[in-house]
Amino acid sequence: MAPRPATFFRQPLIRLLAINLAIGVSAAVLMLGGLMAINPYGLRDLIFSDRSGGAAIGLLLFGLVVTFGSVAMGTAIMTLGKDKGRAQGGLKTLAAPAPAFAATRRR
Repeated sequence: MAPRPATFFRQPLIRLLAINLAIGVSAAVLMLGGLMAINPYGLRDLIFSDRSGGAAIGLLLFGLVVTFGSVAMGTAIMTLGKDKGRAQGGLKTLAAPAPAFAATRRR
């Protein structure tokens, strides 16, 4: 039997980015729904009173998808190299502050 060729989503990096993009899109849709429900500063009324309200919703959703999708994918990429068993960030031992002396000359 011949080996199956690798498909696009079988690559771990592509799968990681696709999953995190879906998380970002979900967050963007949730944010848009929240904005429409809360109606801050009459935003929902302004959008729905316009003739091309669908275009405004589409552009707002596109901007939110780009923002939240990029944040989710960037966070996933930045956490790839982290070791799960190791303590994260900062100095391991705290150094006591010490005065720093500098040589000066009189004027």
